[in-house]
Amino acid sequence: MGRFLNSGNEKFAEFSKTKYFVDKTEMINVLLEKDADEKFICSSRPRRFGKSVTANMLTAYFSRGTDSRSLFASLKCVKNELFIENMNQYDTIFVDIQAQYVEAISVETDPNKYIWKSIVEELQEEYPALISEDMPLTAVLGKINRETGNKFVFIFDEWDYPIRELAEDSRERFEYIELLRGLFKSSDAMAYVRLAYLTGILPMVRAKGQSAVNNFHEYTMIRPKDLGQYIGFTEKDVAWLCEKYQADFVKMKEWYNGYKLNDMAIYNPLSVVRAIAEKELGPYWTETGTYEDIGELINRNFDGLREAVIRMLSGNRIPVNVTGCKNDMYTFADKDQVITTLIHLGYFAYDKQAQEAYVPNKEIREVFYKYMENDADDNLSKFMKYSEEIARAVLEMDENRVAGLVQEVHNDFISSIEYNDENSLSCTITVALLAFFMYYHKPIREFPCGKGFADIVYLPLAKYPNRPVVVVELKWDKSARTALTQMKERQYPEVLKEYAGEILLVGINYDKRTKEHQCIIESYEKKEG
Repeated sequence: MGRFLNSGNEKFAEFSKTKYFVDKTEMINVLLEKDADEKFICSSRPRRFGKSVTANMLTAYFSRGTDSRSLFASLKCVKNELFIENMNQYDTIFVDIQAQYVEAISVETDPNKYIWKSIVEELQEEYPALISEDMPLTAVLGKINRETGNKFVFIFDEWDYPIRELAEDSRERFEYIELLRGLFKSSDAMAYVRLAYLTGILPMVRAKGQSAVNNFHEYTMIRPKDLGQYIGFTEKDVAWLCEKYQADFVKMKEWYNGYKLNDMAIYNPLSVVRAIAEKELGPYWTETGTYEDIGELINRNFDGLREAVIRMLSGNRIPVNVTGCKNDMYTFADKDQVITTLIHLGYFAYDKQAQEAYVPNKEIREVFYKYMENDADDNLSKFMKYSEEIARAVLEMDENRVAGLVQEVHNDFISSIEYNDENSLSCTITVALLAFFMYYHKPIREFPCGKGFADIVYLPLAKYPNRPVVVVELKWDKSARTALTQMKERQYPEVLKEYAGEILLVGINYDKRTKEHQCIIESYEKKEG
């Protein structure tokens, strides 16, 4: 048992005994059913979505010289003939590419040579009669396969680290791609590879110089194919954990639900487990990283990028073209490539059917709020300060100030929206009141109230019980007074009074002739008794 070669099943065995273990071993059955030309797999997912756990699971199952029968006996994987005959039958090479790069750099040696030389040394120990120390890795693998018939399973965790972190003209990056070419596209590769499973943060996009790996099948946050349910926790998984440990499933959904893969709700495993273990909901995912990804990407000077991000943060969805994504984190051609990268990183979610991007849940909103609280001199932070001023004006019932600020939001931040009706106006209002997310739930549109439906309703979070409910009724080319009258006539306050002691009725109109917004605000106090 070596460090890279056939490293055994101990890591997965230990993990499978943890309190919050969710069984994803049926993924092994899916991989075993792949045809010969499908055995080159690149499965990308965001940080902390279980990449390393999956890699350890596959290592435990495939590693020659290990007996994993008892480990998998009670797990969900289907123990059919195919499963049994492949278990622990292959020389399995597992490499955490990022960890090895960092280690090699710390001892001031070439990272690529460091990794492959280490693997060859372990193979030489296993097959001393067949290979010598000075043979290149691909030659070693080919010879072992020809002489013994043995096949190899390759599992590379953080495979994309050199691609996304090193400059495009970097020597180490070029040599890494050439090593992948040699390993997986050589004339012998089809013979000696049983499975190549590469996992990382970003997909294996066909960018310049990457034809070396174009024989890989991609499974991503945009196209998960038949691996979607194994990328994170499903709703069924989360419901089971909540029931087992007496956690509030409804609140768990609000905080962590929202990713949609193959019409299936997917949750971040780390966040769910931490929330259950600590009995407190919060943005746990971001505690493991930094906010640099957001800042570096959203401040790209692409037309419409700022507006698109702001619109998503305010609860709206935006169309996005997800083709042509880059995976190096620094060369982008347009805003859609930036947004697509943020989808792969987990900051946005993607609705494949509608071809729209959106903010998936409360946890991700908290990520952006924390970022904007850093007083950075960037587009998002500046807009948040603007929105906070509008929120104050609403709560202070400063009607003229609200109307003027909403006008500026439309002119300066989301001028691409053309008003045709109340629905188009509603996007501007939710954007303008983005700061309300700090104290209110996500705005509810078409909220059933009395004898009708309120256009937008903001309900305060439980920890802010003294904040008023805010009801916004919109009119296009009519009058703000008409909006206010409608709320009263349809008895909106009567339905909403159970939520708070005070309700603010906000009527907003856009005048097509003057191209101006008008606002009227009245307070409705709940009568005790």
